Amino acid sequence: MVKDRAGAARGFASRAVHVGERASNSGFVSTASPIYPTTSFVYDELSDMDAVFGNEQPGFVYTRYGNPNFTAVEQAVASLEGAEGAVAFSSGMAALHAAILNQVQTGSRIVAAKDIYGATSALFTNLFATLGVKTDLVDFMNIDAVATAIKETKPRVVFFETVSNPLLRVPDMPAIAELANKARATVVVDNTFASPMLVNPIRFGVNTVVHSTTKYLSGHGDVTGGVIATDEERAFEIRELTKLTGAVPGPFEAWLTLRGIKTLPLRVRQQSVNAAKVAAWLAADSRISVVHFPGHVRTPNIYNSELRGGMIAFEIAGATRKHVFQFLESIRLCLPAVSLGDVYSLVLYPPISTHRGLTPAELDSLGISEGLVRMSVGIEDAEDIIADLDCGLAAAIA
Repeated sequence: MVKDRAGAARGFASRAVHVGERASNSGFVSTASPIYPTTSFVYDELSDMDAVFGNEQPGFVYTRYGNPNFTAVEQAVASLEGAEGAVAFSSGMAALHAAILNQVQTGSRIVAAKDIYGATSALFTNLFATLGVKTDLVDFMNIDAVATAIKETKPRVVFFETVSNPLLRVPDMPAIAELANKARATVVVDNTFASPMLVNPIRFGVNTVVHSTTKYLSGHGDVTGGVIATDEERAFEIRELTKLTGAVPGPFEAWLTLRGIKTLPLRVRQQSVNAAKVAAWLAADSRISVVHFPGHVRTPNIYNSELRGGMIAFEIAGATRKHVFQFLESIRLCLPAVSLGDVYSLVLYPPISTHRGLTPAELDSLGISEGLVRMSVGIEDAEDIIADLDCGLAAAIA
């Protein structure tokens, strides 16, 4: 096995480029990791295969159990998140499901933020409810409400997003983690919107970090995947669980994810710069009633001080669904599509996509208005993004 040339003490960008690469058991090393599109692996000595099957020595025997491309992604993410281990998955939802399933059983309680991705909310209130796991949805911007819920329910898991979907609220992660740790609850955080570039939750008492690698980590809109970063013991348990459930990525998908991670620092930096410009322009436009952007509000002093991410949400003043549709149909550079964190700018309408399953009353209770639009700012020229939004707003208002 070639030595780690990146080094644990190197900077974030250096680790993003190098960690996970150039592993070899032969006399030569490929500069870029090859793809291992194989189902199984062969050993000269059957005793070696036996030892790998028994977790007595590292290696690979069957791709559902592990693959060099998975390991490369896992090493990279663990390094960037400051975690002991990581486990790769076929999607972000598969990763989140495994992270929760690893911790709960019938009768367990979960305290979760009510302002979260719609599919995540459905996972808790629908799927896990059928397993006898009750979830209490709480306003995580109200630390007293979180403290009360943890004290009264004694949850097995406390869950929230570092930056909430879609209103981009930023809970006080260290305070919430401290409350949960005192109650011996496992803190699971979805760090997809922030990425490891903005914050490393494990540094602040979080036990398990989940990412949809489809988003910022991959960054090019061409691969679906997920990952869990956590301590060594949980990583082992989750990997054993995954051997049974089989929610692993394909080798090519893992390879694409690792390739995307190499440019994560460059992309997030440019997306943050662009988002700040776009948010400032939107805030000054009379056609916009509200702009939701972490850079415009005071957030806990744990995030990258120079960056505030590439996510924006804004409300078109007086807009109905028809107006928003006109806006989305009129933009040309920005893409009216789901997902986020890609190199190109993506704009979506939460009531018909991420939060489609909620009733109008439920949307209203979360603060998701009929005119709300969520935007993932890409790496295009900021002036072109703004000009495109201007044309879309002109069509919507007209």
